[in-house]
Amino acid sequence: MTTRGGDPLDPQDTILAGRVDRELGRALIRLQLAGRRVLVAASGGLDSTALAHALARAPANRPAAIALAHVNHGLRGAAADADERSVAALAEQLGVAFRSRRVAPEGLRAGGPSRDRPTLQEAARTVRYEALAELMLELSAECLATAHHADDQAETVLLRLLRGTGPDGLGGIPERSDGGRLVRPLLRVARVELEAYARTHRLCWREDASNQSPGYARNRLRRHLPAFAGNFNPQWLRAIGDLAEAQQRDSEWIAERVEAEARRRFSVEDGWLQIDAKDFSCLPEALSRRLLRAALSRCGAGRGVTRVHLMRMQAFLSGARPGTAIELPGGLRLRRERGGFRLGPCPGGAMDAC
Repeated sequence: MTTRGGDPLDPQDTILAGRVDRELGRALIRLQLAGRRVLVAASGGLDSTALAHALARAPANRPAAIALAHVNHGLRGAAADADERSVAALAEQLGVAFRSRRVAPEGLRAGGPSRDRPTLQEAARTVRYEALAELMLELSAECLATAHHADDQAETVLLRLLRGTGPDGLGGIPERSDGGRLVRPLLRVARVELEAYARTHRLCWREDASNQSPGYARNRLRRHLPAFAGNFNPQWLRAIGDLAEAQQRDSEWIAERVEAEARRRFSVEDGWLQIDAKDFSCLPEALSRRLLRAALSRCGAGRGVTRVHLMRMQAFLSGARPGTAIELPGGLRLRRERGGFRLGPCPGGAMDAC
């Protein structure tokens, strides 16, 4: 469904739209986007439409060039095709380049045990970012901008909290990642402000019916969160955003310590990760658990790693007898040998080495 902003204009809309311009201007400085070639990931929805329009008309510190990229997942038939045409029309209106890609996320979900297969949303995200990376190369873009905003940040932090997460998970969505190639300039802008911006500038955008489906946890949270949180703190979006930003800074500092310890304790031999566990039990618990998670990640384990697995690994490294082993997610095994501990198979290794 296509939505269009228009008359009559509410004076409050003009105030909120001005805030979008100001916050975007500050983000352009923080993210050092002035003079760079920026590709905007545009779905055709409100958020990315507002971002593309605001970037194109930014009065200062604006990118040297802007292009719009759309990824059609082919999951919504004619509606998905209409989204693609909407983004193409927006690019023409703004006078910027446009590129699109069609992808098939179902391919990532074929074969293998169900517990290891990504959800359809996870698969769609993976193939979407792969396609966007290809389009960046095609257009010689220096960075990719997405339209994640303050509401997205709050929902992400709270969903992780409700599902169970560690401190790093409370960092939510970073303003920049992938070495600065992926940027999110609207993280300090609320959705209600983007709606006011779109109405003020009479923008057209597409509404995805799946965003209203109660089958998705994020949609259920989105429906009830504003009224609930507003009863405790009218500035709840800012409060959660500040928490996420503070945790990101802490996590960045801690990550440097973890990486330094990993360089000292990890080595790769014959496709296995060798772990020096000397005095491992003397490490601060927060450091040792992050170190073990890093070890599992280097060996290809991502999904399914829990606090229980990390605790088992800690106990094993502290007192296992030579010749014993424990099984871990991702088909990995941690073994105690006379020469130390090894985790495998690492990428390129073989399970029969166990």
